[in-house]
Amino acid sequence: MWPYIGRRILYMIPTLIVISIISFVLIQLPPGDFLSSYIATLAASGDHVDAALEAALRKRYGLDQPIYVQYFKWVSGMLRGDFGYSFEWNRPVSQLIGERLALTMVVSIASLLFAWAVALPIGIISAVRQYSFIDYLFTFIGFIGLAIPNFMLALILMYTANRYFGVSVGGLFSTEYADAPWSIGKVIDLLKHLWIPVIIVGTAGTAGLIRITRANLLDELRKPYVETARAKGVKEWRLVLKYPVRIALNPFISTVGFVFPQIVAGEVITSVVLSLPTTGPLLLRALLSQDMYLAGSFVFLLATLTVIGVLISDILLAWLDPRIRYD
Repeated sequence: MWPYIGRRILYMIPTLIVISIISFVLIQLPPGDFLSSYIATLAASGDHVDAALEAALRKRYGLDQPIYVQYFKWVSGMLRGDFGYSFEWNRPVSQLIGERLALTMVVSIASLLFAWAVALPIGIISAVRQYSFIDYLFTFIGFIGLAIPNFMLALILMYTANRYFGVSVGGLFSTEYADAPWSIGKVIDLLKHLWIPVIIVGTAGTAGLIRITRANLLDELRKPYVETARAKGVKEWRLVLKYPVRIALNPFISTVGFVFPQIVAGEVITSVVLSLPTTGPLLLRALLSQDMYLAGSFVFLLATLTVIGVLISDILLAWLDPRIRYD
């Protein structure tokens, strides 16, 4: 196992180099750049930008240099922990991401735990009670969860929360706590608002995990070792939970590889609809405004976290399932 981990870490170095190149090229593909969009906005508002001012702005933002020079400048800065400077916000990229990362992690991790806590017992019950009323009911609910778009569910829950529970819709805090320093009252206010995005973000993942868990567990329940354990008199629920469920947990562990990028990106559309102060809307705005250092840092960070997450999920799968071995 340890030689395998060492090789995977060594493979990550060229992989991350290729990812950084692809990330930088992707944000350069759309026609124009941030300065072009900025000048067009000024022209639309009636302000005139002459050629001398445009050249000065290009020099200030480093856009007058060749693309490979901009790339090496960006990469060398990241090695020092400097992800560049946001053109639109006029602030370091690391500060912009860091300010929203904590709340993004809270929403994403809570949504993931919600999905796991709901999907695992429902998937087990559906498999053990196959073709029963409970199985059909959960299957129907799962399909409904997959079919309803997150933004529609967000609008429905926003209306329900405001109409019947008196919770202010939009954001993660009430007006009086939005800019207040952290305190016990602010944490309680966060928990009052947190359940809406958690249910919305977790619903789609829950529905998919229910179907996967049910299918995997049904395959395991039909295998000879389960019949042998039954013949030896092992109690049914002890048998199910000790052996087949352990194998059926593989899809839960395999999703760890995608948890890390989800923690940073969050659900963009849901965050926009609910006005959540997370990294999702910031990423969307950076892409729309062609803020290349902010958008490029986001894309590179998400890809890097995916590579790290896949390595961790592979290690956990080998630990959980003794049939999986890496030579």
